[in-house]
Amino acid sequence: MASKKESGESPATTLCKSCGLCCTGHLFVWSKLRSAELDNAQSLGLNVIREPGQRGFNQPCPLWEGKCTIYETPHYPRFCHTYKCKLLKQVIDENIPLSDSLKIIQETRKIIDELELLLPDSPMTSFRERLVTSMEQGVTDVNFRLKADALVDIFDTRFGVNDFLDGSEA
Repeated sequence: MASKKESGESPATTLCKSCGLCCTGHLFVWSKLRSAELDNAQSLGLNVIREPGQRGFNQPCPLWEGKCTIYETPHYPRFCHTYKCKLLKQVIDENIPLSDSLKIIQETRKIIDELELLLPDSPMTSFRERLVTSMEQGVTDVNFRLKADALVDIFDTRFGVNDFLDGSEA
């Protein structure tokens, strides 16, 4: 059974705080906000989207500084609090040990770092946008394609993000 670390954190909290892929623009290009959170989020420096069907803020989150700077504050958005990727759900359900899940994150970050070096310069700040654009433009570099395809597969199988590409590009 999963136990709390000496710090008192649950394995799920430890995983979430050490990962941040949902905060950094790697998994998503934006995150949802409730209408009541919009003004507060904007005052914190988030780039808020106020369109009725798509209220939220753009990724990467400027409040991520190697960790979430508002994780344990009342300003932490509800969506951020309730979102659970597939890997986090597996840790919560005790289907995977915390140590194994942390290794998956480390391996995922390694591929991301390698891809960052292969991505062309772009005004887009979201890794996801830059990667998808490069994949859609048909970059033919074999090393890039192998790493990009591996990362998309990891995002799907490990994190449950299966809409990374629109299906026609996969």
